[in-house]
Amino acid sequence: MAPLLALVSGLLFGIGLIAGGMTDPARIKAFLDVAGAWDPSLALVMGGAVAVGLVAFARARRQRQAWAGGAIALPVSSTIDARLMVGGVLFGIGWGWAGFCPGPAWVAMASGSGAALWFVAAMLAGMLLHDQVWPAMSRLKSQRQGFMTTDR
Repeated sequence: MAPLLALVSGLLFGIGLIAGGMTDPARIKAFLDVAGAWDPSLALVMGGAVAVGLVAFARARRQRQAWAGGAIALPVSSTIDARLMVGGVLFGIGWGWAGFCPGPAWVAMASGSGAALWFVAAMLAGMLLHDQVWPAMSRLKSQRQGFMTTDR
């Protein structure tokens, strides 16, 4: 049952992205061009998504299990730190530059967009790079802190 729910959810999400124009990089760039030829229509799409999300998260907080039977694990952290800020800035730069964010890029790639294919490839490379670099940086930070607190 879970795979069927995942398939239906993914298809519904993809259709919504296409219908809302979120897979069209030119439309995204026009939405982000607030000083030029601004196209505010995507604000309605985003507003609708936020409204659906608010209702879904409120309902999920009251449920013990997901529809597919698994546990519901909602995020609990509300910390705004450097990682979150840098990630948000990188996301915004990539969104504005390419006109894609991850979900719409996958949908556009599946429909044959070459630009989306390059975006998804770069996104996956960035994820792999992060997975290689972040643990090394964390170890280095721990070693520095241990060095600074060691009595000599």
